[in-house]
Amino acid sequence: MLRTLGIQAPPENRLLQFLTAEERARLYPNMQGTRLTLDQVLYESGERPDHVYFPAAAVVSCLYTMRDGAMAEIALVGNDGVVGIALVLGGDTVPHRAVVQIAGDALKIPATVLQKEFARGGRLQQVLLLYTQAFITQISQTAVCNRLHTIEQRLCRWLLLCQDRVNCSEILMTQENIANMLGSRREGVTVAAGHLQDAGLIQYSRGRIKIIDRQGLEAIACECYRTVEDELDRLVISPRTGALSA
Repeated sequence: MLRTLGIQAPPENRLLQFLTAEERARLYPNMQGTRLTLDQVLYESGERPDHVYFPAAAVVSCLYTMRDGAMAEIALVGNDGVVGIALVLGGDTVPHRAVVQIAGDALKIPATVLQKEFARGGRLQQVLLLYTQAFITQISQTAVCNRLHTIEQRLCRWLLLCQDRVNCSEILMTQENIANMLGSRREGVTVAAGHLQDAGLIQYSRGRIKIIDRQGLEAIACECYRTVEDELDRLVISPRTGALSA
């Protein structure tokens, strides 16, 4: 059963922390807490979803699927963002598939309610536009990363991005799912994960990955990880961002 949030409920999604008291008063009565489960499909490409999601402890992958069934992740969204930003910006449909990769809590709100608040031109609009810029950076950097960097570097980048968005050292994820996210073969992920485990950076068993040495992962990860995180921090998350400082 969904739980309707009271106006005073503290947001766990980092974007919502920047809203004004007036915006929260208008939005929170329409928000519901929901549990996102592993492999749950929030929407398919071309659909017109009724709701937009603000993950709190979940991670959602935005995927593009080819006609032959091959797929690759173009971006991921956790407590740093919103799933369904295309709807808020005026698109009638979503251009990609959204699948839950790490189960956890999220807040959902009718798209029409969020669109109405966005049209007011207040703090919410500013936050979501800046987030959209950071989201585009992530999509662009992911394309570059998948083309130029090794599977081991990409795996490190992906693990770090996930950990940043769940604040936990353990990630439940099969190698098959990771391969789909990275647009790679499962065998390549198996070898890469084995190298990281042999180096003492992670522990992997039965779909559970535990990050042991984060600094070691950062040393191996390509520059794409830091580019994505720095842009998000610069535009939205950092308290030094004057326009969005609470």
